Amino acid sequence: MPPDASELERAPRLARVADWLVQHRGVLFVAAILLVIAAGYPASRLKLDESVESFYAPDDPYLLDYLDSKQTFGGDEFVFIAYHDPQLLEPEGLERVRVFAEQLSALPGIRSESTQDLSTNFDRFQDVADSIVGSGFFARKISSLFKAGIIELSRRVLIGDDNETTGIVLRLLPEAKAPISRRETFAQIRELADAHVPRAYVTGEPVMIHDMFRYVEQDGAILGIATSSLLILIILMLFRSLRWMVLPLLLVHAALLWTKAILVLSGMKLSMVSSILTSLITIIGIATVMHVTVRFRELRDEMDRFAAFRQAFVDLAPATFWSCVTTAVGFGALLSSGITPVRSFGMMVALGTMLILAAGALLLPGGVLIGRLDADPRKPPAEKRLLGVLSKVSHGVEHHSGLLLTLFALLTLLATAGMSRLRVETDFSKNFRQASPIVESIHFFEDRLGGVGNWEINFSTHTEDVASQPGLDNEGLTLDLLSRVASTASQLRDIEMPDGTGPTKAVAMSDGTGFIPGLAAHSLKEKRDVLKRMQPEFEESLYNAEQGRMRIMLRAREQQPAETKLQLIEQAEAVAQNIFPDAKATGLYVLLAHLIQSLLSDQVVAFGLAAAGILVTMTIAFRSIRVGLVMLVPNTFPILIVIGGMGWVGVPVNIGTAMIASVSMGLTVDSSIHYLVGYRRSRAAGLDHYAAIHQTHAGVGRALVFASIALVLGFTVLSLSHFIPLIYFGVLVSVAMLGGLLGDLVLLPLLLYWVPVPFQSQTTN
Repeated sequence: MPPDASELERAPRLARVADWLVQHRGVLFVAAILLVIAAGYPASRLKLDESVESFYAPDDPYLLDYLDSKQTFGGDEFVFIAYHDPQLLEPEGLERVRVFAEQLSALPGIRSESTQDLSTNFDRFQDVADSIVGSGFFARKISSLFKAGIIELSRRVLIGDDNETTGIVLRLLPEAKAPISRRETFAQIRELADAHVPRAYVTGEPVMIHDMFRYVEQDGAILGIATSSLLILIILMLFRSLRWMVLPLLLVHAALLWTKAILVLSGMKLSMVSSILTSLITIIGIATVMHVTVRFRELRDEMDRFAAFRQAFVDLAPATFWSCVTTAVGFGALLSSGITPVRSFGMMVALGTMLILAAGALLLPGGVLIGRLDADPRKPPAEKRLLGVLSKVSHGVEHHSGLLLTLFALLTLLATAGMSRLRVETDFSKNFRQASPIVESIHFFEDRLGGVGNWEINFSTHTEDVASQPGLDNEGLTLDLLSRVASTASQLRDIEMPDGTGPTKAVAMSDGTGFIPGLAAHSLKEKRDVLKRMQPEFEESLYNAEQGRMRIMLRAREQQPAETKLQLIEQAEAVAQNIFPDAKATGLYVLLAHLIQSLLSDQVVAFGLAAAGILVTMTIAFRSIRVGLVMLVPNTFPILIVIGGMGWVGVPVNIGTAMIASVSMGLTVDSSIHYLVGYRRSRAAGLDHYAAIHQTHAGVGRALVFASIALVLGFTVLSLSHFIPLIYFGVLVSVAMLGGLLGDLVLLPLLLYWVPVPFQSQTTN
C-alpha cells in the first residue's frame, strides 16, 4: 500500500527538520547544557508544602469550617504522649508523670502553660479542694470525691480504663510564633519519649501529618536516585553502551531541572503527591528514549549514523510527539480533582513530559552524532528468544482471533463487576508501614486510651431563647444552656455505630462545672471561678464568649472504615442539631475523612476526562475518529482490569490509587501510538494485515517490550516507599503497563482487522 499525498508532503518537512537539527547539533547541545546550568539554582529552591491547607481549594467548605474553628477557639494542634505504668496512681507514679510532663513542656515550640497531665491536675484540684472544704473527716471524704471526679473527667485522655496507662497532652505554639520548626519540635519530643522508661508513644494529628510529609520528602530523594540507578543498569544491560546509558539520563535530568525551575519561578511548591516528580519524569523520559535507541540500532544495519538518525527522526518524531501529548493529557486530567496536591501533581508531570520533547530536540542530535566512541547501541541479550515469543504472539493473533476477543470481553465484564466493590481507605494509619513509629503509637493509644481522631461539634450560644432567659451572666451563659450542652454531650457519648464503635470521649463545658463536689448550690459564676483555678484553659478552649460559640470536643478511633467515620460524623451532627440547629462538625478528623472520600468520585471523573482527551488527541493526530475509538479500547482494557481487580481483591482507594486510571491511560497509549505508526509503515510498504502485524511485532514490538520493562521496573521502585499510597501507585501502574503491553500486542492487532480503519488518508507523518 503506497503512502498517500499527505504522507509524501509531510515526510520531506520532517526530513528538513532532522537535517537542521543535525546541522546545528553542537550549538543545540551546548545551549541545552547552559540551560541546565542556569536552571540548577532555582530548581534547588523547590520546597515541599507541608501545610494541611495545601490539600484543599481555598473555598472548600470543610476547610473554611476548620479555619473558622481555629480562629474562634485558638487552634487545636495537640501532641499526645502515652505510656504504661502499673504504679501510675501511687505517689511515685504520679511524680514520674509530673517530671516527664515538665521535661516535655520545656521543649521549644510547646505552649507550656497548656500542658495537661494527671499529676498536675491532681495537684491543682487538691489545692482548690483544700481552700474550699478545709481539713477534717468530711474534707477528706470530699477530697476523695474530687480525686474520683478528676479521674473520670480525665478518663481516656490522661488515664486509661486500666488505671495504669497515662497520657500527656501538649499544645503546640502557632508555627509563626514557635522558635524552631515543627520538625525539630517533634524530633525532640520523640527523643524524650524514646529515652523514657518505659518507652512512651507519640501521636496526634499534627504528628501524623508531619510524618506523612517527612516520609514523602525522603521518598522523593531516595526513589529518584533508586529509579535512575535501576534504569541506568537496565539500559546498560540491554544495549551495553555507555553513550546510550548517559544520553537518556542527561535528557531526563535536563527536563527535570527545567520543570523544577519553572515551578519555582511561578511560585509553586511540591505537594505531598508531586514529591515523586523526579521518579516519574525519569521513567517517562527513559521509556521515550528506548524507542529511539531501538529504531536507530535497526537502521544502523544498513545506514551510516547520520542517515540512520535522520530516518529515525522521520519515523519516530510524530509518534513521540503525540505520545508525550497523550501522557500530558492523562496527567492533566488530574486537574479535575478536588484535592489540591493531586491537581498540582498532574500539572507538574504534564509540564515535565512536554519538556522531555524539548530536551530531546536539543540533546539527542549532538548526543548521538558527536564523536565516534561507543556510538552504537548493541543488541540486547536473549533478543532472538524475545523475537521468537513475539512471533508466536502475532501468529496467535492471526489464528485465534475469535477466542482472544471472547476472552478479552469476559475479562472486561468481570472487571466491571469488580468496580462496584471498591472501597475508600480513610484509616490514616494505613498510609504507613505497620512497623513505623507512628503506627505503633496509634495502636498503643487506641488500644489503651481510646481514639486518636480529634474533632468537634461547635454551635452558637446566641439564640433567642437563651438571650431571653433570666439569670444570664455577663458572658452569655445560663445554667439552662449548660444543661442543654450536657444533654447534647450525653447523647453524643451514647452514639453507637453498627460495628459497636462510637465516640471514645466527649468533653463539654458542662463537664467542668458539673463534677465539682460541694458546689451544687453555688452560682454559675462561682463554679466557673473554681474551674478556672483548677483548669485555667478548660473554658477558653471550649467557649468563645465574644463570638458566642461553644463546642464539644470529641475523640474517635482512627482505625476504622471510611463509611463508619462518615456515618459517625453525620449522626453526631444530627444529634447536636436537634438541640442546637446550627451545630456542625469539624476538625482534622472530619477534614481528612471527607478528603479521602472524594477520591472515588475523583477517579471516575479523571478517567473520563483522560479518555475523552485522548480520544480527541488521537482523532486529531490520525485525522479519524474511528482511529481514536480503536486506540481507546486496548488502553481502557488494562485500566478496567486494574480497577476491577482492586475491587475483587480488596485493595482500597487511597490518594495513590485514585490517580491510577488517568495516569495509566496516559502512559499506556504511548505504546499504542508507536505500534500503530509502525503498523502503518508496514502497510505502506505493501504488506497485507497479518504480514504487517508480524513485521510490527518484530520491530516496534521489541521497543514496546524494552520500554515496558523500563516503565514497570521504574514504577516498582516506588514499592520501597514508606508511604503506602505510593507503593500502591507504583505496583498498580506497573500492572497496568503490563496490561497495556498485552493490549497493544494482542487486542490492538485484532481490532485493526475486525474494525477496518482507512489508514491511508490518516497519518501522523
